[in-house]
Amino acid sequence: MRINNNLMAINTHRQLGITNTASSKSMEKLSSGFRINRAGDDAAGLAISEKMRGQIRGLTQASRNAQDTISLIQTAEGALTESHAILQRMRELAVQAANDTNTDSDRKELQNEVKQLISELDRIGNTTEFNTKKLLDGSAKGVKEAVDGSMRINNNSALTLDVSATALATIKESTLVDGAYMIIKVDHNTGTGGTAEFAATNYKVIGPDGKEATHITVASDSIKLTAAILGTGNTATISFNASATLSENMKVGESITFVFSAAEEASDALDDSIMAQIGANAGQTAFISMGDMRAAALGVDEIDISSKFGAQVAIETVNNALEKVSTQRSALGAMQNRLEHTIKNLDTSAENLQASESRIRDVDMAKEMMEFTKQNILQQAAQAMLAQANQAPQGVLQLLR
Repeated sequence: MRINNNLMAINTHRQLGITNTASSKSMEKLSSGFRINRAGDDAAGLAISEKMRGQIRGLTQASRNAQDTISLIQTAEGALTESHAILQRMRELAVQAANDTNTDSDRKELQNEVKQLISELDRIGNTTEFNTKKLLDGSAKGVKEAVDGSMRINNNSALTLDVSATALATIKESTLVDGAYMIIKVDHNTGTGGTAEFAATNYKVIGPDGKEATHITVASDSIKLTAAILGTGNTATISFNASATLSENMKVGESITFVFSAAEEASDALDDSIMAQIGANAGQTAFISMGDMRAAALGVDEIDISSKFGAQVAIETVNNALEKVSTQRSALGAMQNRLEHTIKNLDTSAENLQASESRIRDVDMAKEMMEFTKQNILQQAAQAMLAQANQAPQGVLQLLR
């Protein structure tokens, strides 16, 4: 018998330490509700669940973003509702002034009301805002179309268009409302080997019948790029020289018109539109364009119903303005309906992802309670056996008596 080293006590103490550690981990899991409290509990599970947590929080915030965007749209739509009412009243006054039962003095009084209504249209356009962001003053309209020029076809002539550094691909596109759209392409650049900035440009050809020509061929074999296109706001030196030939049935003396979009920088064009982040990841966005809804942009700033002929013109002018406002309201309504579905989808996705994350990270309370009970019993048994093992060396004293 040996008394310097009590191997039974040492072994029992080691087992008691293991049991105490396991019992402590079980208590931690039961008190926190998580199966994974540190990377050592499940390294792979922790990495997966953290990614899921990021997505869940992103989806939740995206849902709030969509709700805020709906509030913005409702603010703009509410203002446009009143603009509609003002235009309807202006049309009513124009119809009244067109009737010859009114004298010039009567029409003058009607014109005074029209002037006040025009001022109110401007006030609504200038002051309607959401979180200090102007909505209807034209600052969120994106890019406007502009006519570049026209050419006349002569007898036995062929028309060839030489274009340098034209657009190769569309990056983003949103709803067109009164000339407001978001087509991002490379800006036109004269000369080979120049530096071209990304810009919002596009072109089309309108034939003599007023319809857009569609028979355009491009010599694709002459397209060469000498530098990579990096992204919005960057520049790249490119070598590009392609000819586009228009094949359209035309008569001698007829003209065609070339329509180009405004050459604005893409970053500015994006800033002009309202971007809604409606997803948890980069690029999951929606763009909202709002045209200028002030009197001048609607074409009603110079309406004059002081004469019956002016009233006739005013009726048609107000009709056009009503159509513009209706188009803008329809676009906003469509976007609002889209965002409502987006919110439902985001909430459902977040809920499903939360369930998946819970299965990985959350603890099964019943199962862990069973484990804790087992470790608790083993702990008590180890303590009792350690006491017994410590008593064993005392038997040596019997030999010394």
